Amino acid sequence: MTKSIYLATTEPYSGKSLVSLGITELLLRKTSRVGVFRPVISAASHEEQDKNIDLLLSHYGLDLVYEDTYAFLRSEVAELLGHDRYDEMMDRIIEKYRTMEARCDFVLCIGSDLEGIGAMFEFDINADIAKNLGSPVLLVGTAAGRDTPTAINTVALTVDHYLELGSQVFGVIVNRAAEEEVEALKAALEAELGDRLSFISVIPTNKALGSPTVREVAQHLDASVLFGRGRLNRLMYEYLIIAMQLPNYLSHLTENALLITPGDRADVILSALQAHQSDRYPQLAGILLSTEQRPPESVCKLLRGLDNLVPILSVETDTLETARLVSSVRSYLTSENRAKIDLSLELFDKYVDTDALGSKISQVKSRGLTPKMFIYNLVQQARSNKKHIVLPEGDDDRILTAAADLLKRDIVDLTLIGDRDRVYARAKKLGLQIDFDRTPVMRPTKSPQFEDYVQTFYELRKHKGINLDVAYDLMRDVSYFGTMMVYKGDADGMVSGAVHTTMHTIRPALQFIKTKPGFSVVSSVFFMCLDDRVLVYGDCAVNPNPTAEQLAEIAIASADTARTFGVEPRVAMLSYSSGESGKGAEVEKVRKATQIAQQQRPDLILEGPMQYDAAVDPGVAAQKMPGSKVAGQATVFIFPDLNTGNNTYKAVQRETGAIAIGPVLQGLRKPVNDLSRGCTVEDIINTVVITAIQAQES
Repeated sequence: MTKSIYLATTEPYSGKSLVSLGITELLLRKTSRVGVFRPVISAASHEEQDKNIDLLLSHYGLDLVYEDTYAFLRSEVAELLGHDRYDEMMDRIIEKYRTMEARCDFVLCIGSDLEGIGAMFEFDINADIAKNLGSPVLLVGTAAGRDTPTAINTVALTVDHYLELGSQVFGVIVNRAAEEEVEALKAALEAELGDRLSFISVIPTNKALGSPTVREVAQHLDASVLFGRGRLNRLMYEYLIIAMQLPNYLSHLTENALLITPGDRADVILSALQAHQSDRYPQLAGILLSTEQRPPESVCKLLRGLDNLVPILSVETDTLETARLVSSVRSYLTSENRAKIDLSLELFDKYVDTDALGSKISQVKSRGLTPKMFIYNLVQQARSNKKHIVLPEGDDDRILTAAADLLKRDIVDLTLIGDRDRVYARAKKLGLQIDFDRTPVMRPTKSPQFEDYVQTFYELRKHKGINLDVAYDLMRDVSYFGTMMVYKGDADGMVSGAVHTTMHTIRPALQFIKTKPGFSVVSSVFFMCLDDRVLVYGDCAVNPNPTAEQLAEIAIASADTARTFGVEPRVAMLSYSSGESGKGAEVEKVRKATQIAQQQRPDLILEGPMQYDAAVDPGVAAQKMPGSKVAGQATVFIFPDLNTGNNTYKAVQRETGAIAIGPVLQGLRKPVNDLSRGCTVEDIINTVVITAIQAQES
């Protein structure tokens, strides 16, 4: 079940405040721990509160600190994007969201407003944020001023675009439809989008909700309130410019009109107030005086003596400019206007099947951990119990750059192995800020522990014919020295392989760190960070042709590794056949391995043999393995041999653009991990973080 939904709009002014009110009310019927989070708000400064957040916090008395409910001002996002710092923006949004998620049972995420320049790019950002938060999307559209085909086309294009960008859209609510068109529009939407969405609703337009209050007019025009301050919540349905004499303009008055007239027209002011009090003419919203002129004191004295005055405002602009400004005023739901709030909730309850919506929200399943969220979780987990990692290839530029980033973010403590003068010189040339007083750099033979390490290695390996001379030679090697640091407890883990082969990196670990109790083999997994989820592939790097018993062990180890790193394991034992259909030695090996793993760990959701397409595609799964708990939704994939696994992970990586983190070694008593010689700085950072987390589990 998802712990959040993302409320996004198809365009500006779609009525998301009404929908956010209704959904918050619905959620509060189930739990009091409801969070509200907006990644980006349109406020001009941090001192100006976002109207939508303020509405929900104030009306429902939510126990939330306002500063925790959003990540960025719109202007701040524009600044970050202008400097190509998109990832920094997304990381901050995830960090703020996770803080909110940790204290709530459910979080209502509300997208940005799509106003002004850059709205289309902002549209894509909303979709990407929803995808990276793992929040299913409920779209809010509008049918205001549109016929049914146009309204449907706008919504359908938005739904398809969100889906193409990798977001999970489960429903749509269309606001502001003509009341007589509600049922027909809903039926047409269901016919068009029923195969893509599980929830569709339509809410009719309401004149009162779409009309600004006189208070909003006054705020927008920075008007002075001369009279009627207590009645500023009156609604303005339309505005009228009054230039005619009394007998001529009276017939033009309409319900809740705001009259705009120059400030020296005392005749209009007094006659309009009389018409307002008459049961033969419509009620007015207020009077707006233009051209900086105000009624003379004699008229003001008369007005102060009257009861129940409508608001009378004054502005400096001329009449035409004033009318233009009034026409641009937007109506907002605010916590001060209880009548509008009550009307909004009444409309939501009447036209939205809240039982069905609540059921859909509770049934929507998150697709799993997204790559951004996965990496964010890793960093937080590593930082929570900081470990000491040794990097034997300290004079490599990529290693140094990654080390500087890890230390700056205070994720781990590090030791670098290499020539101190060379390392210092490279760091300076690269412009890296590394505190070398806190981060030692050493050559093996210059270390105070060198003699002890040589003697320890000799004692551990003398039964294999190793003498002291060989021990001295091997311990000069950076991989042996770094591994011995881990063995002796002088470091918690090691990461190498940027310039050394896999066997050069892991051979020392196999020789004297060795496997955990209950493990007969060291194996590996790759974390495959796809566009919208993270999968675990094993073993793609170590064991060429494991036996059925070893394959079962690899499956169990991979499932436990997945869970350690936040991926809920559903294990698919892969083969060229699904279920009972295939025969042959390789299929039988996988079938036997599945049975062994199920017997040893009945708590795991693990099935096989299974073809890859059945493991990942719900449609194929329904045909080949109906009723399976794994098929179509596998998160952990166990390959029958190294040839299959290595080629598959590289094919997926190249064809989809997935980030492959690994190989992550599993089964060792203490963590040692290998890098690809083509690794990037990001690869190194991720592998160090994973190694630190493994050290927490050792």
